[in-house]
Amino acid sequence: MNGIGRILIMAATLTVVGAGTAARADAVADFYKGKQINVIVGYGPGGGYDVYTRLLIRHMPRHVPGNPTMVVQNMPGAGSLRAANFIGNAASRDGLTLGVFGAPAALEPLFGNNDAKFETTGFAWLGNMIRDTAACGTWHNSGIKSLDQIISAKSEIVFGASGAGSYANHHSLVLKHMLGAKLRVITGFTGIKDVGLALERGEVQAACALALSTAKATFDSNVKRGELKFLVQFGKNQDVPYFGDAPNFYKMLKTDEQRQIADLFFGQSEIARPLIGPPGMPAPLVAALRKAMADTVADKAFLAEAEKTGLDIDFVPGEETARSFADFYKTPAAVVTLAREIMGRK
Repeated sequence: MNGIGRILIMAATLTVVGAGTAARADAVADFYKGKQINVIVGYGPGGGYDVYTRLLIRHMPRHVPGNPTMVVQNMPGAGSLRAANFIGNAASRDGLTLGVFGAPAALEPLFGNNDAKFETTGFAWLGNMIRDTAACGTWHNSGIKSLDQIISAKSEIVFGASGAGSYANHHSLVLKHMLGAKLRVITGFTGIKDVGLALERGEVQAACALALSTAKATFDSNVKRGELKFLVQFGKNQDVPYFGDAPNFYKMLKTDEQRQIADLFFGQSEIARPLIGPPGMPAPLVAALRKAMADTVADKAFLAEAEKTGLDIDFVPGEETARSFADFYKTPAAVVTLAREIMGRK
């Protein structure tokens, strides 16, 4: 009998007999002992998703019953939609393949993207490493000093993004359609680090998806040297001091409808670094991995390394992460329609 078959029998047995926590942990430990968990990251090496995931998996095996090894496999493409499709369809359901991909990719079915071959609420949401706030920025030698300069530009400013379903593309299009910013987006970069190199080389003039966690994890030295300048930030409730004097997008909005649209796009940053299992994972494994992730982010060694490397941690449990994604599907249809129009979709 294969591993998932044993786990399915275990799940049914434990449900019937009402076995306790210790019995469930022992069964999961037996399954994971000597195994390897592959974690598919939907972006290239060196970016925020990759850095956070590698930090997590250096510590999480200590907290998973059976202490399996965990390794990262990068699978960039289409703003992490490639990885989302893989986890949603091709990944094994036996708890040995997990994923980390962006909330925008996870919500592509909501926006009518037929290339998103999964149901968002079907994933096993294991937890989220940080509630984040996003920003857009430029390189110091681009000649761009402010967002107003992009709004009033005579020719289009070129923004970079990984894919059509990425934060970077969505946020850029929000600036274009809601504020009248003169810009066009070039997609196809492997991740935010690749976009950063394009900024530095002058291949693009600006970029979004510069989340606070990403900026600190990937570009902190550039920010401190004044090489990376922030143009606008998207925090709903407060300004982020790290983004300097970049104006807050929410303060530019005039109607409730605009705020609802903004919440649909920028509220996704609240679930910025989720660890995800494929649909159909046995419940005992989902429960064990949710607990393991929660225990990891409370681990003193994990927190010490996060602090040393400048990575903020603001953990959201798996159950709450799942509810957050489900709540997006409760957005009024008219607001979703307007959001789709901003994204250039019918």
